[in-house]
Amino acid sequence: MTWETRVIVYPEGDVIEIEHDLRINQLVDINGNPMRQPLPTPQMIVYRVQRKSTSDTNNGPVIRYYLEQLSLSETESISIR
Repeated sequence: MTWETRVIVYPEGDVIEIEHDLRINQLVDINGNPMRQPLPTPQMIVYRVQRKSTSDTNNGPVIRYYLEQLSLSETESISIR
């Protein structure tokens, strides 16, 4: 039996497994959960899905979502003022 594994890859290289799909340019919190806009405050750690890759292993495909951290000015531009 094969399993589809989804992981997020942080800019520092850390990897954690998630249970849901993400889209390119989607905003996520530090745990990989999608975030709604506008953000309640600009003082949040927010990541954007930068790219996606898929590789095959013996146990099934692994989907990797690579994240980039938004800067303070970027979070200010998408938060409630």
